[in-house]
Amino acid sequence: MTTPPVVGVVVGHGQLAAALVGAVERISGVRGALLAVSNESRSPQDLRRVVAEAVEDRPAVIFVDMASGSCAFAGHQVGRSRPDVAVVTGASLPMLLDFVFHRDMGVGALAERVAGKGRAALDWHAPSEPEGA
Repeated sequence: MTTPPVVGVVVGHGQLAAALVGAVERISGVRGALLAVSNESRSPQDLRRVVAEAVEDRPAVIFVDMASGSCAFAGHQVGRSRPDVAVVTGASLPMLLDFVFHRDMGVGALAERVAGKGRAALDWHAPSEPEGA
């Protein structure tokens, strides 16, 4: 019996999750690998229930927009009792794009991989100092 591909559940504030999933689908052409869940108009209990329903009984990576707050709490509550569910915070386009092309990996290795892609995508550029300053 083959293991089903890992599903990604993106949980975010407002319309962020839907926007990220839509962008990944447009860029990659991969549909159905990611499910969007919004916290909008949901109690903490409702949000946790909707996240659990999105995961179902499949191996999953739950991506949340921030490391704290209602989305993270719901993700961690769902993932805490499931050895086949990982939670990755700071959801970003680079990590989600990598995820859709590597869903055949084990959940732990996949979560580590996409978190690394998210970290690697971070960069900053200091303002240039004017000449003679």
